[in-house]
Amino acid sequence: MKNIYAIGVGLIGGSLAIDIKKNNPDAIIHGISRKDGTLEKALELNIIDKKATLDDLENADLVIISIPVDATVKLLPTVLDKISDDTLVVDAGSTKVDICKAVEDHPRRRNFLAMHPIAGTEHSGPTAALEGLFVGKTNIVCEVEKTTFKLQEKALKLFSDIGMRIRYMNPEAHDKHIAYVSHLSHISSFMLGKTVIEKEKNERDIFDMAGSGFASTVRLAKSSPEMWTPIFKQNKTNVIETLEEYINNLTQFKDLMKKDDFDAIFSEMENTNYIKEILKGIS
Repeated sequence: MKNIYAIGVGLIGGSLAIDIKKNNPDAIIHGISRKDGTLEKALELNIIDKKATLDDLENADLVIISIPVDATVKLLPTVLDKISDDTLVVDAGSTKVDICKAVEDHPRRRNFLAMHPIAGTEHSGPTAALEGLFVGKTNIVCEVEKTTFKLQEKALKLFSDIGMRIRYMNPEAHDKHIAYVSHLSHISSFMLGKTVIEKEKNERDIFDMAGSGFASTVRLAKSSPEMWTPIFKQNKTNVIETLEEYINNLTQFKDLMKKDDFDAIFSEMENTNYIKEILKGIS
């Protein structure tokens, strides 16, 4: 794959471009963005080799779409309209149902591979792109059977070569599960940050007491609202379900405290310590 077009050259798109280029030195990375300043920064950082526009996609061997999920839903059919019959198109969205539905009847649906590389940081933009971001990370692939086999093989080799584990899932299962392990985490972080900011208005010393535990818990609140609002909108049903369960657990914890039932609180926390074993398996 020589001509690679990255639509979106921020954290995910930029990091993919860096790693793919490292493994394929002859590849030419073309960047596409709404903002020329973003492309200039990506050129300066050597994330991309050239600027491009959507009209250049007929020359693409691979197109990587790494933009907010609402923009992906709108743009993906146009991208498929413009490519050649041999082009592979992938997206990196954190939701999959709406994106897959947007092109389910498109004549070039077989050229598209829906995926979600589960990696990232709380930072955004080209300066957030990192070499090796995807090593040891999981790449969820949805509806693989709808992508032509030749392009499946190319995609799976490409992403395996940069160190990713491939896992297959249908879009509905993906969106349900990711609501628990990613979307809820971000909401919790945003709301913890909101709670502390509101308290800080009256108690200026509160941040002097904020240690590494607070910093790590609220880290995700630094994530881009431009990216995360569309994710919550597209996955609204699943996110509300996870929120209801989370709020119920918080309420139960508060009720135990009101009852001075700290034996039960100890038991709750001890049982939840099992999460260490689960996370050990992930790492």
